[in-house]
Amino acid sequence: MSIKPPFRADVVGSYLRPDYLHTARKAFAQGNLSQQELTAVEDKAITELVQLQKEAGLNVITDGEFRRSWWHLDFMWGLNGVAKKAIDNGYSFSAMQTRAESVQLTGKISGDNHPFIEHFNFLKQFAEEGIVPRLTIPAPAQFLKELEREGNREQTRAIYPDEDELLQDIAAAYRTVIQQVYAAGCRSLQLDDCTWGMLTDPKVQRAAEQVQVPTCSCGHDHQPVATSALDNLLNKLLKVNNLALEGVPEDLVIGTHVCRGNYRSTWAASGGYAPVAEVLFAKEHVDAFYLEFDTERAGDFSPLAHVAEGKKVVLGLISSKVGELENADDVVARIQEASQYVPLENLYLSTQCGFASTEEGNNLTQAQQWAKIALVREVAKRVWE
Repeated sequence: MSIKPPFRADVVGSYLRPDYLHTARKAFAQGNLSQQELTAVEDKAITELVQLQKEAGLNVITDGEFRRSWWHLDFMWGLNGVAKKAIDNGYSFSAMQTRAESVQLTGKISGDNHPFIEHFNFLKQFAEEGIVPRLTIPAPAQFLKELEREGNREQTRAIYPDEDELLQDIAAAYRTVIQQVYAAGCRSLQLDDCTWGMLTDPKVQRAAEQVQVPTCSCGHDHQPVATSALDNLLNKLLKVNNLALEGVPEDLVIGTHVCRGNYRSTWAASGGYAPVAEVLFAKEHVDAFYLEFDTERAGDFSPLAHVAEGKKVVLGLISSKVGELENADDVVARIQEASQYVPLENLYLSTQCGFASTEEGNNLTQAQQWAKIALVREVAKRVWE
């Protein structure tokens, strides 16, 4: 079996934290546990998680993002020139708001000595024949959008009045991190990116488009006509991601996971991939797309027709948000349906997202989590072996 990702049975990367890790992180936040003591607890939890991943028959292992509070902010806080920031309101999801934290620039951005390199070094020790350790980080576009969100934009513009300089520095910081983690032995890097997933939602599109209604004396109503603002945004997201991937070594496999939000089993956006497909699927310089397809919120498979030739698509058909187990026959049928647009040999299977994009985790049990992983394995064997 090839040990080059993606794998027929793959994962997005985050897992539910054990109760004792939640307890330790709470004690650390309250000042009742030292960093050294917390790290020892994290090491134990990750070691146990890796063993469970291997026992589940996976070819890829991650640290479950157990050292993080957020899937994205912890990485951003580890960049030079970036500080943690408390804000008034968290991210808005369908049923709740998240904790209210973000980032703030304190100076120019760079990526030297990122703490995630040490995180990978700990995971790397568990690699063996047929087992690939993977690092997951937020995409450059995700960092850009965080810097440009309301409440952050003014400080970002104060330090970077020239937007192109901002894009260049973000990309350069990521290239530094990528070079360092590659030197540490990483050959599977995943860029998690909600920016594209959010732009599948018509509400978000309208906000980006600044829709205008043309005037006409004919007496008929006209549909709104979008300005080029949405296209400009899509191209800017593409630019910063591709700049960051310039010079990536040929044997470093880059995947990107496109998500519509994953917080305590809720979601933030709803819509098919069509609005972003021609830019994302055709032009982003990644090897594989990990795509959410577990509910009708993600639309149909037709936008996959835009996937560039030879690129891999990992179908996220198994929900990580709910404990109820999908029907294997239904999942097999959906893979066959997707193969109308992407050759079956270029298709793979995973859960639609991680099980715990933030430390709170989704609303399912550890047993349900591993049953989902087992189902991914079962279906993959049926379809490809």
